Amino acid sequence: MKLDFIQMFKSLVRPIPLCTKPATYDTIPVNHLVYTETIVLLLIIIYISFISLGLPDPLLGSAWPLMHRALNVPLPYAGYLSMIICAGTVVSSFFSGSIIARFKTGMVTAVSVLMTACALIGFSFSNSFLPLCLFAIPLGLGAGSVDAALNNYVALHYKARHMSWLHCFWGIGTSIGPLIMSAFLMHGYMWNIGYRSVGILQFCLCVVLFAALPLWQKSASQGKVEEGEVAVPRFTHIIGIKGVKTALMGFFCYCAIELTAGLWGASYLVTARGIAAETAAQWIALFYIGITAGRFLSGFLTFKLDNRSMVRLGQALIALGVIVLALPIGNGVLLPAFFLIGLGCAPIYPSLIHATPDNFGAANSQAVIGLQMAGAYVGNTLVPPLFGQIAARAGFGVFPWFLGGLLVLQFIMVEVMFRSTRNRQDGLSNLQ
Repeated sequence: MKLDFIQMFKSLVRPIPLCTKPATYDTIPVNHLVYTETIVLLLIIIYISFISLGLPDPLLGSAWPLMHRALNVPLPYAGYLSMIICAGTVVSSFFSGSIIARFKTGMVTAVSVLMTACALIGFSFSNSFLPLCLFAIPLGLGAGSVDAALNNYVALHYKARHMSWLHCFWGIGTSIGPLIMSAFLMHGYMWNIGYRSVGILQFCLCVVLFAALPLWQKSASQGKVEEGEVAVPRFTHIIGIKGVKTALMGFFCYCAIELTAGLWGASYLVTARGIAAETAAQWIALFYIGITAGRFLSGFLTFKLDNRSMVRLGQALIALGVIVLALPIGNGVLLPAFFLIGLGCAPIYPSLIHATPDNFGAANSQAVIGLQMAGAYVGNTLVPPLFGQIAARAGFGVFPWFLGGLLVLQFIMVEVMFRSTRNRQDGLSNLQ
């Protein structure tokens, strides 16, 4: 049989069918073929959007060991900036259902990336702490709605492998960010130039996203339900669904682990392990590379493992990385330890997100994902500054133990959520 590469590619990116019996490309009408090509292009745009979403995330942690000296502020002040950014993201995530229903996913994505680009340029021209706090607000607001919108769109319309690969592209952005920053720092430039360069890259992505807006309209006109046609469930209804509260706590703990590791990892290397600041910025990039590589591999593992198994695998890898990080056996283990923690983080977030429609119902998924994003960013908001205060008093040597405690709590919350939604999952399995 002659190998048809294009046919295989279309099959790979095919969205989840909305009918009980999946159609094949041999039987569906021609206009559906056009629609599928639109879906392929739209998927590429979504991937590009997640690169832009990841680019700014690690910059503060990578540059802060030098930034706080240039700004003449204490080291723990990074936690306050992180808190402002995450607070903005919590607000936009909480209201994401209504925002997306009114303005649609494509426009929300493009405008949100534009907001982050403007905020990053503002960071690059700041020479004191107060302007950074002001520009941190649009940086946070720009991230929340686009995160919830794209996650829900992929969870509803694509298979689990695409959710993992989508977040792999976020990891590409988070891996590029600290490498850009460390490259400028090592060549004698100030941290401002690193922020300015990433801001320019964001503006370039904005051009692509605004140019792609007709793809979303074409997608809607060819058969998909437009976001505005779905009623937004009430908050009291969503929060009352069995398992939602523990799911929010699970996201709270997971994102607290990820951001604490990314934000304070370089400071831990510098202050507790005696690593040079420029080297620490490079080493912490390995944490994000672990996330990126892990999410690429997770896309293939989802052919064999379900979402729950992927989450548990990730938790085991984080535990192993934290144990290695805590062992007093020299600095040679720090690189593989951060890589293991990143590798373990890789499958947890996308697997929990992709399971949301199955766990809580497709009609509730946009609202639940918005709340999950809000819960995640509340963790991002509260926990890193909390650790900053703890480290200021107890020293950065508590860093691995702090991560371990968060992991134990996250494991408990997710397992309780799994048990709460087991009956619904079993019912779905019986229907298939």
